[in-house]
Amino acid sequence: MTENPARALVVGFGVTGEAVARHLDPATLTVVEDRPTDAIRERAAAAGIELIEQPDEAALARLVRQSDVVVPSPGVPLRHPVYALAAGAGVELVSEVELAFRAATAKVVAVTGTNGKTTVATLIAAMLVESGLRAVAAGNIGLALIDAAHQDVDVLVAEVSSFQLRFTSQFRPAVATWLNVSEDHLDWHPSFEDYVDSKARIWANQTPDDVAIANAGDAVVMAATGRIRSRLVTFGAGGDYRRDDGMLLTPTGDLLPIDALPRRLPTDLANALAASASAIEAGAGVSSCRAVLETFEGLPHRVTLVSDARGVRFYDDSKATTPASVLAAVEGFESVVLIAGGRNKGLDLSVLAAAAPRLRAVVAIGDASDEVEAAFAGKVPVRRADSMDAAVTASIELAQPGDAVLLSPGCASYDWYSSYAERGDDFARAVHELVASR
Repeated sequence: MTENPARALVVGFGVTGEAVARHLDPATLTVVEDRPTDAIRERAAAAGIELIEQPDEAALARLVRQSDVVVPSPGVPLRHPVYALAAGAGVELVSEVELAFRAATAKVVAVTGTNGKTTVATLIAAMLVESGLRAVAAGNIGLALIDAAHQDVDVLVAEVSSFQLRFTSQFRPAVATWLNVSEDHLDWHPSFEDYVDSKARIWANQTPDDVAIANAGDAVVMAATGRIRSRLVTFGAGGDYRRDDGMLLTPTGDLLPIDALPRRLPTDLANALAASASAIEAGAGVSSCRAVLETFEGLPHRVTLVSDARGVRFYDDSKATTPASVLAAVEGFESVVLIAGGRNKGLDLSVLAAAAPRLRAVVAIGDASDEVEAAFAGKVPVRRADSMDAAVTASIELAQPGDAVLLSPGCASYDWYSSYAERGDDFARAVHELVASR
């Protein structure tokens, strides 16, 4: 298949679907949209694209049979009939990431993992740019990879999700980094095994000329390295890139002192090592990696300090939408009032109880309040809140000097908010207003 297949069916006309459509011939393109809006209709009409709204299964089956390729957007769940219809008709299913790779001429560095993808991809791109290479970060990071693939750059740093990787067949990054894995998106994937297998596709097409970078401390990730054909490089405890005696180390020497990092939580150290390993293997210099790490303050909504009032610090970690990411965040503090909850993604929230020794109290919010409360029953005091203002008010009442109040929900935001960013911004607003009022 070429970049412009004879006939393409794109399912979903959101950010990804629209990006795909920009690089396909409108005359040979059909878009299916199950949730049409006036804005979607206007964008499709402006692009000269045929938009089919809410087709029934028979109509969808006809559209699939008339197509050479089906490109589902990442948000289209596996229960959608288009997947079975395409398989039954022998029509190729590909993701936007796959189309982007087929169109790209630049070297591709890819990053996946349950947590830390955006931060690590951002760091890698910055390290490569600092080294004099033309690099751009794309994928889930905001810029669609298929758009970036048409830019004149040396390196594409691709943040790739399990949804995107699942429907790849040729995708072959020169450097492919798998940061970690824990339960996530089980409202989309039929099982954890399917989720892991999708992640592992980041290495599936690599050859001995390529590099696979893996988290030495993640047993599931390391087990998957048994199938790779590429050269393995590890990071973390016991890895090629590691920490030792107050230093971050490369296989050939010092990277930088840990004290030189603006942020030094456990996740910050892991991200620094993973990014440095990826960037160096892609052509960056050690000094360039050091320069970036010495000035990197982190990305918004990832254990971001919002306020420090009366000895209590308030942190926005709204991006934490899995229990594993909550546990990683809590590990960086001695005493925490945790605000957790939202819309569960089919995950086991009972594992949050592992954070109990570091928690003074928990404030449960959103649709998953019952599950959060049950996770900590008999272990940590729990209050429930029916709004962000109420949650912040409760946390102020529960916290003592020296504590961290941490919004780290472990759940999606879609019960109260349209995105994790909106949730984090509302938390920051509430903190500033309520702290000031007291």
